[in-house]
Amino acid sequence: MMAVGAAAVWAQDATPGAVSTSAAVNPVAHVREARSWEYGPFVNYGVGVGDRSAYKFLWGGFQVGKALTPVVKAGILSGQFELSGNIMPFWQAYTPAPYTETVCNPLTNLCYQSKYGGGTFRGVSLTPVIFRWNLLTNSHHVQPWFQGAGGLIYTTHKFPPNYYSNPALGVDGGTSVWNFSPQGGVGVHYFVRPKRSIDIGVNAVHISSASLGDKNPGVNASMQFQVGYTYWK
Repeated sequence: MMAVGAAAVWAQDATPGAVSTSAAVNPVAHVREARSWEYGPFVNYGVGVGDRSAYKFLWGGFQVGKALTPVVKAGILSGQFELSGNIMPFWQAYTPAPYTETVCNPLTNLCYQSKYGGGTFRGVSLTPVIFRWNLLTNSHHVQPWFQGAGGLIYTTHKFPPNYYSNPALGVDGGTSVWNFSPQGGVGVHYFVRPKRSIDIGVNAVHISSASLGDKNPGVNASMQFQVGYTYWK
C-alpha cells in the first residue's frame, strides 16, 4: 500500500507542468535543494544620506541568479551561496534644481557667481556581480538573504551635479557620466506559491566616479528600497 502511495506521488511530480508535492508543501526547501535559477523584474526607490539627503532615486530593472552550492553549515550563518546580476534600463536621480552661488577665494578676496548643476538625471545601470548568501531557514515561505555587489552607472549628463567649470558654455568638468556603485544589503523572498515569490530588500549604495572626472564628490551613501517578483526554475 505504501509503495502504491509513493508511486502516485512520484507520478504527480513527474507529470510535465505539474507542481511537485515537495514544492507545494515547502517552496523554500524545494528551490534550495534544486539550486534553482531565479529571475524577475524589480523597482527601486532610494534616498540620499547626509549631505545628499535632498537626492531621490527611482530605478527599474531585471535580475537573474542561481544558487551554486549546497547548504554550507556555519552555525547561525548556515546557508547557500548564490551568484546574481541585474540590469536597470530605467535609472533616474532627482537632485535640487540648478542655482547660482557666490564663491569667494580667501587668498585674493575675489568673489564671482558660479552656477551649480541639478535637476533630474537619467541613465542606465549594470550590476554584473552580486554575491548573495541565502540563510538556512525552517520557514516554508520566507527565505532571508544578505549580499554584497558592485555595479556601473552611465548617465546622459555628468553626475552628481557640480559647479560648472565654464558657466557660459554650460560645461561641468568636475564629475563624470560614468560612476561605480559598490553596495551591500539584506532582504527576503516571500513565497506566495510554489516557484513564485515577492521580494523585499534594502541596500546601502555608494556612488563614485573613482576620480574619472576632475573631482569626485559622489554620493557617499544612499538607502535603496527594492520590491520585486521572482520566478524560480
